[in-house]
Amino acid sequence: MRSFGRVLATACLLVWTSQAFAAPAVLWETTGLSAPESARPDPTGSFAYVSNIDGKPTDKDGNGFIAKISLKDGKVIAPKWATGLDAPKGLALANGKLYVSDIDRLVEIDTADGKITASYAAPGAKFLNDVAADGAGNVYVSDSGTSTIWRLAGGKLVKWLDGEQLKFPNGLLVQGDKLIVAAWGPSDKGGTPAPANLLEISLKDKSVRDLGDGSPVGNLDGIEPLDETSYLVTDWIAGVLFRIDASGKAEQLLDLNQGSADIGWVPNERLLLIPMMKDDKLVAYRVE
Repeated sequence: MRSFGRVLATACLLVWTSQAFAAPAVLWETTGLSAPESARPDPTGSFAYVSNIDGKPTDKDGNGFIAKISLKDGKVIAPKWATGLDAPKGLALANGKLYVSDIDRLVEIDTADGKITASYAAPGAKFLNDVAADGAGNVYVSDSGTSTIWRLAGGKLVKWLDGEQLKFPNGLLVQGDKLIVAAWGPSDKGGTPAPANLLEISLKDKSVRDLGDGSPVGNLDGIEPLDETSYLVTDWIAGVLFRIDASGKAEQLLDLNQGSADIGWVPNERLLLIPMMKDDKLVAYRVE
């Protein structure tokens, strides 16, 4: 997620034209949010945490907050359940806590009361973005500004991996012993970034490879597993929801407005949550 001008989604895309999936149907919309960036369903399946930037994505203005939204009907349960944030983006649940990326720090929030219990600085980070946790409780954070992935382990946040091979990572998803990355793509002197693709990183040895043939798909943001062989992925700039399979082939499922950000997924309900950052709303879809 970044505030760049809209570009044509067709540029440099490899789009799978077969229509194995029908277009997801809208179930409900929650309006009146403030630049929502990420939606993370609670394990109970009753509500989702939604990060709200409420300002510019890089401003340390203290305006950011986390809302709680009902998964049943989209009603706001708690508009400002957690505050004291600047520009919160990615969310992950681990160790009984909610972890939130906030520009250049990772914030830990107690799920019992919404209070901040710890803040971990990421020196030199420019745009901490998505957050994901592995089975051991380690927490990974992408920095889309410096092409870096950080890891919180044993109470310490350190650089875990960096370099151009990460293609400026955005969305993160842990699957077994692998970290799947939805790459944003490199920018030329702050201009519109080039389209990128999904990557696969070994959690054991940090080896990086393209998922599939590496054909560029878009400026990727949220990622969730649709099934054993494919992913639901958003393109923030083009405003698109893709299904991307293990070969890297992409099928467009939805044509959205610009700002389709970090998605949430409730697999047993086939419920997809898409924060529409520029429209200040959260939209729930049923994926058949």
